[in-house]
Amino acid sequence: MNPILLSFGAGAVLATSIAFAAAQNTAPTHGLSVFGDLKYADGFAHFGYVNPEAPKGGTFKVPGLDTFETLNPFILKGRKEPLSESLLFDTLMARAFDEPDSYYGLVAKTVEQPADKTWVAFNIDPLARFHDGTKITAADIVFTFSALVKDGHPRYRINFRDVAKAEATSPDRVKFTFKPGTHRDLPTRLAALPVLSKAYYDKVDFKKTTFDAPLASGPYRVEKLEPGRSITYNRVTEYWAKNLPVTRGRYNFDHITVDYYRDREVMFQAFFSKQYDFREDFTSRQWATQYDKPPVNNGLVVREVLPDETPSGVQAFILNLRRQKFQDIRVRAAIDMAFDFEWTNKTLFYSQYARTNSMFENSSLAANKPPTKSELTLLEPFRGKIPDEVFTTPFASPQTDGSGKLRTSLREASRLLKQAGYRIKNGVLTNAAGTALEIEFLLFEASFKRIIGPYINNLKRLGIQARIRIVDIANFKRRQDTFDFDIVIRRIAQPLTPGLEQRNYFGSEFAGVEGSFNVGGVRNPVVDALIEKVVSAASRPALTTAVRALDRVLMWNRYAVMQWYKGAHNIAYWNKFDRPDLSPRYDMGVIDTWWYDNAKAAMIVSGQVPLPPRGALPPPNRK
Repeated sequence: MNPILLSFGAGAVLATSIAFAAAQNTAPTHGLSVFGDLKYADGFAHFGYVNPEAPKGGTFKVPGLDTFETLNPFILKGRKEPLSESLLFDTLMARAFDEPDSYYGLVAKTVEQPADKTWVAFNIDPLARFHDGTKITAADIVFTFSALVKDGHPRYRINFRDVAKAEATSPDRVKFTFKPGTHRDLPTRLAALPVLSKAYYDKVDFKKTTFDAPLASGPYRVEKLEPGRSITYNRVTEYWAKNLPVTRGRYNFDHITVDYYRDREVMFQAFFSKQYDFREDFTSRQWATQYDKPPVNNGLVVREVLPDETPSGVQAFILNLRRQKFQDIRVRAAIDMAFDFEWTNKTLFYSQYARTNSMFENSSLAANKPPTKSELTLLEPFRGKIPDEVFTTPFASPQTDGSGKLRTSLREASRLLKQAGYRIKNGVLTNAAGTALEIEFLLFEASFKRIIGPYINNLKRLGIQARIRIVDIANFKRRQDTFDFDIVIRRIAQPLTPGLEQRNYFGSEFAGVEGSFNVGGVRNPVVDALIEKVVSAASRPALTTAVRALDRVLMWNRYAVMQWYKGAHNIAYWNKFDRPDLSPRYDMGVIDTWWYDNAKAAMIVSGQVPLPPRGALPPPNRK
């Protein structure tokens, strides 16, 4: 465990932050980014994607699926309420969603760091307050760091493992000193640190799940809740940061309500009964065929497709590499070849999706071209330890003609399985020891059955005994966290500037850490070495080179069966909201920047039809 130090020496109290910074040959700045590039200058008025004059008021209702089990979003135990962290808790600095990796002053008014990034210090805004009016101090930040690393979700211990010391050098200044090494994105990770109240958690057990509203400092507080069923957040009118550049024009709804539904179809129908206001539709069949309804046709409900410029990352069937049966790359490749994406996309998805071929899909980081000289320089030391294709060919998932027959792919899959020592006996694929190759897909909802069913039929044609097991969400989470599965469906979201999180996603040391994001159990020293190249990249071109090299090795090792992506958001909402002319490039910005339009809402009540916004899709009956 890292030593956590809290100190208030007389000299520290008397010295100002600026004087201390000068002694360290640095100076406080208003913003922070991984590579030092900031769009907004010191003294900027507001982010460019907000309306600083947006009116406040109204209620915004959204659905949640299944349930939530805690208002403590920082621990491993329990399903968290997804909005609780962002709405209730301020962070040291605020993310700008029109830049790849920039943060600007929030709780920390300014930040200091030397050129070698051996430490970073945050100067607390004297105005920063918790909801009970108590001042946020450096002691709160040190406590937060200690609690998250010691008792929080394992991701915090992973992300902050290179912090050697956290100390309050004055009541308003907290300094994080790093262990020797390269720490390119560690300062921005710390900038995103949530702020907890030490005084509150001196009385409340941080390690426990709870439905008690926590003391926080963010733009909203909990107004009311029905445990596991519904929660309403109320805008804090006296929010200490409401006039800061990073918050101006944001958090415009007086109330935000999340109602939970156990069934997706019930949730869908509830939308047209005005039970909630906004939905993002993730089901292609539903989006293509089930919006021919009066509210849509009459213009009361708006449908839009919003561009998504963030990396899609990967959604995939994740194979549990901890299981011996998945150790052979030929077996993994054969399982991949049995999935007929082209038929699935045409028959079940109305051809709305594209196949994922990269861990960094929908971004310039994807290795979708032959490797460059710079990439080959990184990869050459590992020749013989990684698939030969890495050095020559961009990865592409197996393709079919979409007919559903799959003869060519299954023939190649059978050949690979035979090479791996498997033979069919009495219609069952077995290894030399006579053990049948069996696969179980672990799910928590039935919607994927229609996709996995044909996949299972193809696997059975190879002699692989495959089945689906559906468990409740709590059991699913427990089994996934403890790696008690063969195959699960998982989405790995990638940032615009990959770094430390790659250790958690694919690093060997976290393959055995319960609750880690290395769900598949990747243990590969080459992957580990390339991750460190990503973490230590000193420029964006160097980062791109390292990420693409890592991508090639991950993909050609076939650790997962890739699914699909769209690169856009399908949204539908009741036409009673307005929004800025410019949307944030790397976020939908709905809860963040939209506002309630009283005039539109009144028109809907009176039976009139508000004008649709730019970009709205035509009603299904008026194409």
